Amino acid sequence: MNKVPKNELDFRLQKFTESMDIGHPEWEVCIITGGVNMYYFTGTMCDGVFIINRTGNATLWVRRSYERAKIESEFEDTRPMKSFREIAETVSNPPKIVYIDKANVTLEWYELFNKYMQFNDTKAIDKEILYTRSVKSDYEISIMKQAGTVTDRLYREELPKLIYLGMSEADLGAELFALFIKNGFQGVSRFTMRNVDSVLGHVSFGSGSLYPSAFNGASGTKGLTPAAPVLGSHDRHLKKGDLIYIDLGVGIDGYHIDKTTVFSYMIPQPDHIRETHEHCLELEQKTIGILTPGTIPASIYEEITASVNPKYTHTFMGAEGRTVPFIGHGVGLNVDEMPVLAKGFTTPLEKNMTIAIEPKISIPDKGMVGSENTYLVTETGGLSLTGPPGKLKVIGS
Repeated sequence: MNKVPKNELDFRLQKFTESMDIGHPEWEVCIITGGVNMYYFTGTMCDGVFIINRTGNATLWVRRSYERAKIESEFEDTRPMKSFREIAETVSNPPKIVYIDKANVTLEWYELFNKYMQFNDTKAIDKEILYTRSVKSDYEISIMKQAGTVTDRLYREELPKLIYLGMSEADLGAELFALFIKNGFQGVSRFTMRNVDSVLGHVSFGSGSLYPSAFNGASGTKGLTPAAPVLGSHDRHLKKGDLIYIDLGVGIDGYHIDKTTVFSYMIPQPDHIRETHEHCLELEQKTIGILTPGTIPASIYEEITASVNPKYTHTFMGAEGRTVPFIGHGVGLNVDEMPVLAKGFTTPLEKNMTIAIEPKISIPDKGMVGSENTYLVTETGGLSLTGPPGKLKVIGS
């Protein structure tokens, strides 16, 4: 079992409380309920509440399972609870305002919790947590490097062996899921966006990558069923000359990387498709060079979008009419984190942020081309954790 070390948990808590002192100098209590956030601060996911006091004390209250939390977590002050009443009994004078990770709290949960706590108001701390999580420690980077190395190797060495004429997207998705599980994948890809379920990512053949998607990304997939638009379709089968689009968010020990590679099945693609793909690689390379501490994400977005060949403007980052307004995003405990390389994001990059860069262009009736890799922000530019940008390689025979 890979436990998050106590000194790592202490460092994260200190980093977060320091950011609260700066951004919310009046804060007294923070309540954290989301599983991913709870894991970040305590090293375990459970049914419970993590309470941080300005005094420096923090307590993990666990409904289920206290025994599991004690096995998994190095966090010291962990207590069992059966009811929120038990928490309230330890708070003699609750503050009027509670700071909470609102994106993870239902109204029903809060009303039940506040029945005993009697706070007057709430303020959100979701952005503060995400920005705290955005700068990775050496411990976190080491796990992401492992995930990136494994993913790059499997893409290059094992994925081509799984391909055969006539297989469905779902067939390949299932084979990839088994392959990655055997190589350490945690079995679920987590997102900050609400109502996003994902199993690895998108597996698409030909124009399948252009299928309309509720997911806020450049590509799409019909998926297994309208009730589960994940992996790939049972109905779309691989044909000679198809583009094979693989976009996976692979997690190991909680931490994800994000990587996209496009292959051509059996025969080379026409010149205009290969040239479009190469243009994406050029844009990725340009982005890497300016992925340095102090750079403004919005400025990166403006510079890169201004570099897009005008003939691709309407199909850059999605199908025409369905493009997305970003070229990269943070990656970590969720696939989609802070910062985002898009308009409006003006907080400067910091060393050891991890960001997926994904310039992609859609080709009507053919599919999506382009690349995506996860980079570490360094003083000299982006350092790839997932291998180099991928050429449009021909696989299959």
